Amino acid sequence: MNTVQWLSLLLFLAAGLMIYVAFLSYQKRHLPVARTMILIMLGAACYAIGYALELLSRNLYEVKLSLQIEYVGIPFITTLWLFQVIQFSGTVSRYRKHLALALFIIPVGVFFLHLTNEWHHLFYEQYILNDQSSFPLYKTAKGPWYTAHTLYNYFMLVCGFFLFIPMYWRSSRIVRKQIIVLTMGAAVPLLFNISLWFGMVVDLTPFGFAVSGIVYAWGILRFNLLRFTPLALTQVFDTIRDGVILLDYKDQIVSYNKAAEGVLPELTLTKHYPAHVEEVLSANPELIHLILDSHNGNERFPFYRSQAGGNKHYQCSVSFIYDASTPIGKMILFNDITELKENETRLRESANQLVELNSFKDKMFTVVAHDIRDPIALLVSLTELLGEEIAADNKLHAELFGVLQGQVQNTFHLVENLLDWYRSQKGNVVFRPLSWNLQQVVRQALLLAESKAGMKQIAMREFIDEKLTVSADKEMLDLILRNLISNAIKFTGIGGRIDIGASLDKDRIVVTIRDNGAGMDEETADMLRRDDTFIKVPNPEESEGHSRFGLMLTREFVAIHGGKLWFESVRGVGTTFYFTLYSSRGGMDVIDQWKGVEEA
Repeated sequence: MNTVQWLSLLLFLAAGLMIYVAFLSYQKRHLPVARTMILIMLGAACYAIGYALELLSRNLYEVKLSLQIEYVGIPFITTLWLFQVIQFSGTVSRYRKHLALALFIIPVGVFFLHLTNEWHHLFYEQYILNDQSSFPLYKTAKGPWYTAHTLYNYFMLVCGFFLFIPMYWRSSRIVRKQIIVLTMGAAVPLLFNISLWFGMVVDLTPFGFAVSGIVYAWGILRFNLLRFTPLALTQVFDTIRDGVILLDYKDQIVSYNKAAEGVLPELTLTKHYPAHVEEVLSANPELIHLILDSHNGNERFPFYRSQAGGNKHYQCSVSFIYDASTPIGKMILFNDITELKENETRLRESANQLVELNSFKDKMFTVVAHDIRDPIALLVSLTELLGEEIAADNKLHAELFGVLQGQVQNTFHLVENLLDWYRSQKGNVVFRPLSWNLQQVVRQALLLAESKAGMKQIAMREFIDEKLTVSADKEMLDLILRNLISNAIKFTGIGGRIDIGASLDKDRIVVTIRDNGAGMDEETADMLRRDDTFIKVPNPEESEGHSRFGLMLTREFVAIHGGKLWFESVRGVGTTFYFTLYSSRGGMDVIDQWKGVEEA
């Protein structure tokens, strides 16, 4: 065999090696980087096969046919390599499709220009028979597009190298090895190609791709090249507190950070990675099941671990890692929520304590209702009886006893209001609205307050149409009227006047209680205007505090009816309270019943 035949044989072997690398890449075809590697190796194989046939050619036709085979791959190899670098580094992933279209415009143009070179001779101007030697058979005069394509290839290689430089310094050790493999795969053919500029007769570039094939095969088998790209590995930082484990698309653990060792110490027992997650985490079958069954991504589940330092709780999340729109692996994140769990336990204990305290409060109000209210009510009755006797015997003692009687009555009203408010806050007040004749209800309230008003010679009058009926809860309505009338009597002087009226406004009835007393103090007025919801329990000795408490309770009961309470007050002139209730059209049927009761 002569030299040409030996070179051709080596080129065929090189092409076979590149096809083998393409086969290895095909096994990883799930990854975009692997698919690009397949195209690079097939292009390089076409280059090697075509050049081998060119060396064996016996005439110009065979030379041209061999060049056509070569240029199936030559225009695209370096551009594909740059695109692979872009995929590997995760550069401009959002605009990658548009970038690919821009990068391959010139290679596609070169392919068609070479294919149609006989028409325009822009690529090879002419083929010159080599009279001095049979190797090569023909020399070529290069056209302008040949030079443009050569410069474009060098530019693509330089761009790829510049992308790798900053990436190399940021990457972990295993990723650096992958970067070196990819760089060598491009640098060797480049160096062999440059030899043509120094008078080398034989084009050594295909042999450079043979070396690249060896390097790529070594990288795939030794450093898991194409298994997992730094697009995912750049998300792993040893400084973050959360444990992170990275899996490839075959569910093999590729890498993890320091925090992950604290979560799963068994990670350190495996010396060589990648290793399948079932082998590494065999002591945690439930965790393995949750990881392998995650198909949608962004799944979360709790993970509990009992360790020497104490029990640990983690919120585990499984997220898919994508290159463009293709999933290339998974990231498992372990967020330590032990402190949150402990706080939750403490809050639960505090909640239980609050329940116990609330239960104690309920019992306390029960005591107030049964063991305090009844004795005070008895004291009120006794002071009224004693007051009449003392008034007949001793005027001075009668005045002192009148003060005592007032204090006892204030305390009794306070206890009653407090119990009513407590029942409303607990939801124990049952709201049962029925149809009631408003005139009769008001008259009943005035009758109960008559004795107290008579002591101050206060005239109380009602101006309510007997046909007006309201939809109201009788007990609540009695409390509303009792508080407002009692408040009016308290702040109206001797010989004063209290008028109660009502008017129909669409579907509501506006009730008016007007007095010509001292007017409302500023503190009480401000409290009602602010619509305060918190009620401060007053001192029994403070009549203003008792009044505020009663007014706040009144406003709350009016609101339960769906109504509104407001007022007008002028110091020294008097106060007018207004509140609204829903009118009851069906309430006329109870008028006769009320009249019967009144006559009885």
